[in-house]
Amino acid sequence: MKISARNAFAGRITALVDGQVNAEVEVTTPGGDRIVAIVTEGSVQALGLVVGKPVIAYVKAPWVMVLAGTGGVKFSARNQLAGTVESLQKGAVNSDIGIRLAGGVLVHAVITNEAVLELGLQPGVPACALIKASHVVLGVTA
Repeated sequence: MKISARNAFAGRITALVDGQVNAEVEVTTPGGDRIVAIVTEGSVQALGLVVGKPVIAYVKAPWVMVLAGTGGVKFSARNQLAGTVESLQKGAVNSDIGIRLAGGVLVHAVITNEAVLELGLQPGVPACALIKASHVVLGVTA
């Protein structure tokens, strides 16, 4: 299967908190990077989600916000993934920023060129990828 989401976090479910409508699912990659997803209880049942199950967490690059530096500010976004800018591909209006996390995963964000300048982003600069848990889509192999 091919998918248009730039970010794919392959890993295993390491925590699952059930609720009446939604569940919180934590996925940990082999390198130790963690991402949290909020999915419906219907999806938990339909996908057979349980702790230990291998899954892939998908996030479209435009859904990733970027923070220059690695902290000091509190956000409601559940996923606050610290790393270092590894790549920057500038387009006419937007840029694709690649942030390498400590566990090895490369997270892509698409932000405006103006934001790149304002944040002082360039390869080697510390940065944090912010992703709301509701923007994470989980997939399993059939």
